[in-house]
Amino acid sequence: MDYETNKGQIRLGRLFLSFLRLGTTAFGGPTMVAYIKEMSVNKYSWLNDDEFKDGVALCQSIPGATAIQMAGYVGLMKRGLPGAVATFSGFGLPAFVFILFLSCLYTIFGSLPLVTSLFNGLQVIVVAIVANATYTFGRDTMKGYRDIIIALLSACAFWLGISPFCVIIGAALTGMAIYRGQSHLLPIKKDGQKNRSLFLFLFPVVFTVVGIIILFTINKRLFELALLMLKIDLFAFGGGFASLPLMLQEVVHVRGWLDNRTFMDGIALGQVTPGPIVITATFVGFITNGLAGAFVATPAIFIPSFTLLLLGAGIFNRLKNSVIFQNATKGIFASFVGLLLFVTFKFAFAVHWNMIKVVICTCAIIALLKKIDIIYIVLAGALISIFLL
Repeated sequence: MDYETNKGQIRLGRLFLSFLRLGTTAFGGPTMVAYIKEMSVNKYSWLNDDEFKDGVALCQSIPGATAIQMAGYVGLMKRGLPGAVATFSGFGLPAFVFILFLSCLYTIFGSLPLVTSLFNGLQVIVVAIVANATYTFGRDTMKGYRDIIIALLSACAFWLGISPFCVIIGAALTGMAIYRGQSHLLPIKKDGQKNRSLFLFLFPVVFTVVGIIILFTINKRLFELALLMLKIDLFAFGGGFASLPLMLQEVVHVRGWLDNRTFMDGIALGQVTPGPIVITATFVGFITNGLAGAFVATPAIFIPSFTLLLLGAGIFNRLKNSVIFQNATKGIFASFVGLLLFVTFKFAFAVHWNMIKVVICTCAIIALLKKIDIIYIVLAGALISIFLL
């Protein structure tokens, strides 16, 4: 099939199908960035190495799941807004289809003894996964005593029930105050092509506003769900796992839509599907509001970060040289170590531990530290749970 136009542009169909294929095997979260680079830089030469590095820096500086953001970045650089939509949706579509199917099965068979045993074991795996995320995120973020102070204060604030959004804003303000003198200027590159994205962010903004107005008119519960997911994604600095503390607090503790156990089951299902961990939003939407909830929660959990990707691609060269931005981002990243630490303990306390579960959790943590693919860990945990729990 001829995927190229007469002008040498990549057809949108090729971008969509290429990332759709990649999305079907997108296990491992941020590790998929390496596979995106292999395809877009080494295999097809859609971007050069410097362009790809700029994209990684941008996607790590804005909220949202890094891997799917990078998919959108590649499309944006090649075909503008239509390309970004094609690659972003292509990469995320398999995860949505899988999690929706598994959510349906969960509502039908979730109370069966075999399924209960399965999820009892998977909840232990979830504790291991979040604990490992806390360790790896903390290892990469904690560079000094200032980071540790912000992380511990954030964990305490979360434990006391303070809104996570207030915690994040407070961490950003604290970072501006205590990191002064530690930031440095980075070289500015002139790239007129990227400036076109300065105006592209208006399209998803208008789409979101119109959608919110329609939901407010026809269904207040879906309106509240959409607004919540938009807010979670907007504050999810530090990748997909950063959304979990926010989602847990708002869905379980503030609104009581799900209990701790069901929410952990949703995370477990998210781990056995390809794509970003924030796809748990689809599970939450389906369990709370049925099929309509899934179709509302899923775009809502991605639109803010996608919009910031469009905006950031145009101003990133200036943004990354802003001392205020750098310091605020450091504070936010440190706060998410505290938030993940809180979630680790919260999930651990929700498990009814016995010796078998302790062994499963310990082995899962060791396997994660050894960089064994997470899908194998989840599947092994599922099999052990069926026979031993």
